[in-house]
Amino acid sequence: MRYHDEEWGRPILEERPLYEKIVLEGFQAGLSWLTILRKRPAFRSAFAGFDPERIARFTSRDVERLLGDAGIVRHRGKIESTINNARRLLELRRSGSLTDLVWSHRPQRSAAPRSIAEVPAQAPESVALSRELRSRGWSFVGPTTVYAMMQAVGVVNDHVAGCWVRAECDSPRR
Repeated sequence: MRYHDEEWGRPILEERPLYEKIVLEGFQAGLSWLTILRKRPAFRSAFAGFDPERIARFTSRDVERLLGDAGIVRHRGKIESTINNARRLLELRRSGSLTDLVWSHRPQRSAAPRSIAEVPAQAPESVALSRELRSRGWSFVGPTTVYAMMQAVGVVNDHVAGCWVRAECDSPRR
């Protein structure tokens, strides 16, 4: 509840928290979000506060260290993806920013979902952003994972109609 009330859907424009959300949503695939939230402090510690410059320098030795860290999800592919995506983020900076790329895929405003059942798992914009990231060499960024990140960082506001947080999340997006 606290994550919903204080974080989820609130617009994020800074690179590092956007990168963190992409990474954590990738680790969440196949697991519950609560599992990831409970492990988030350990993820932050293990992945250098999600500093892309530091993570981009991780080596195979770091991968092995992370595979032994019980505080995080120990999945080789997701760990290697985190390092790869940090490197791709540094490349992206040469031509733009992660913030601009993510927010350029913001959908047109639509009606608030009336129930959780109406909240989609992906959208045309998440498919397009996923395709763009993958074309730039990013991994673990499928359309569903990307849509979950877009929800988490406020690119889309999927708080249901009547949710008291919805208006707060919409206000800064205007």
